[in-house]
Amino acid sequence: MSLPNSLLKTPIAHRGLHDVKDGRPENSIEAARAAIDKGYGIELDLQLSADGQAMVFHDYALDRLTMETGPVRARTAGQLAVIPLRGGRSGIPTLREFLNVVAGRVPLLIELKDQDGGLGPDVGALEKATALALADYEGDFAVMSFNPNSVKDLARLMPDVPRGLVTESFPIDDWPVAEPVLARLREIPDYDHVGATFISHDVKDLDRPRVAELKAAGANILCWTIRSAEAEAEARRIVDNVTFEGYLA
Repeated sequence: MSLPNSLLKTPIAHRGLHDVKDGRPENSIEAARAAIDKGYGIELDLQLSADGQAMVFHDYALDRLTMETGPVRARTAGQLAVIPLRGGRSGIPTLREFLNVVAGRVPLLIELKDQDGGLGPDVGALEKATALALADYEGDFAVMSFNPNSVKDLARLMPDVPRGLVTESFPIDDWPVAEPVLARLREIPDYDHVGATFISHDVKDLDRPRVAELKAAGANILCWTIRSAEAEAEARRIVDNVTFEGYLA
């Protein structure tokens, strides 16, 4: 399943068109509405609640983005819904709530955060919750994850949905994962057997030969995260589309 044309032509706002100084925290309903108003696609992140709901939130813990502390996964969807995001007015939305706001008006690039803790095979609950929330959604979207096991599970649950791998140089300081695992993932070996049709690759690592190899073989190449018009122009020499923040692409 190829990416919809909208995700190749419409610049994608990273975690929505967020600006906390203007009351639009990342991954918030306010950031989604701002992206819709500008006609941008939206990249969003999913974590799992204690009662098995897909929640639109980037971090594993509440500390950075709210006044609460502790893991997202320790709270129910109802409890998370009433926790205000720092700098905003709304709480943490479920994926269903987010989809109701977007209502197909702009394309969505949906990242499932690794639930295994080591980019391994202990996945399934978030993938199932995501598939259920998206089952009757009529807008353009694609799903992706750093964890190839997650993407493989999504292929089983949503075989007709475009799916991809989030990829980078996997710095050892950024991942609490064994170096041999990271070394393997750097070369994107799982692209074919998980049924991916695209990668979303770190802009700082676009010169990796494997990226060019995948592009030559027909893969769509997206990238993250662009933060200036100059960086966008440079990246577009290689990529099909950009995920951006901090300026208007």
